[in-house]
Amino acid sequence: MTDQLLIENHVDGILYLTLNNPDKRNSLSSVLLTKLKDCFDDIQDDPAVRVVVLRSEGPAFSSGHDLNELINQDVESYSTLFSACTSVMEAIRLSPKPVIAEIQGLATAAGCQLVATCDLAIASESALFATPGVQIGLFCTTPGVAVSRVVRTKKAMEMLLTGTPITANEAVEYGLINRAVPADRLKDEVAVLARTISNASAHTVSLGKSAFYRQREMAIPEAYEMAEKVMVENLLTADAHEGITAFLEKRSPHWTT
Repeated sequence: MTDQLLIENHVDGILYLTLNNPDKRNSLSSVLLTKLKDCFDDIQDDPAVRVVVLRSEGPAFSSGHDLNELINQDVESYSTLFSACTSVMEAIRLSPKPVIAEIQGLATAAGCQLVATCDLAIASESALFATPGVQIGLFCTTPGVAVSRVVRTKKAMEMLLTGTPITANEAVEYGLINRAVPADRLKDEVAVLARTISNASAHTVSLGKSAFYRQREMAIPEAYEMAEKVMVENLLTADAHEGITAFLEKRSPHWTT
């Protein structure tokens, strides 16, 4: 096992987080989950980080949990492990920073959950996605929480009940990822997307991301009521004033955040 399970690299406001245990198919071990959670906690209020990109070394994006940690343990150990995984997924969802998954290979079980949890995802055309736990007697129930919220119900159930992988193009069709691109264009496509987002007002992006996930869980009348208040709050910010003024004056905006 490599000594550096998670590599951090900052490039012009973009934080690249690289899962770096290819020999173990970048499994989400308890150690790696702790590192990921600590990282998202650290960047919560860091103005230098505007966008996060999650990527991996090796042929697999992530195979999910380390199976060695899922056997011959007690209830407390299992509960702690799944709680740690949920904490990482929630840290991504609740992070004020948009998180993009860059998937170069196989993403299974909790690895597929990680893809589904990220705000955006771009994959190589050769990537595969699966929730195969049922095949080893352990239904992918926690991965299903994230997968079922982005993939159509019938297809999500098929993935969970059979464990059969879907291709990157199918993942686009079913809503799991944004798009699939040739492998040699993957990094460039993700970088362009990350730079586009990083050019926006960080406060506006944070406000919008938070409101988006909140309104999805509401009935439509309550969602509109909340969204109206967020729009008003947004309009009162310096960046909204600057952005609208810059557009009217046909110039580039100068954000405060």
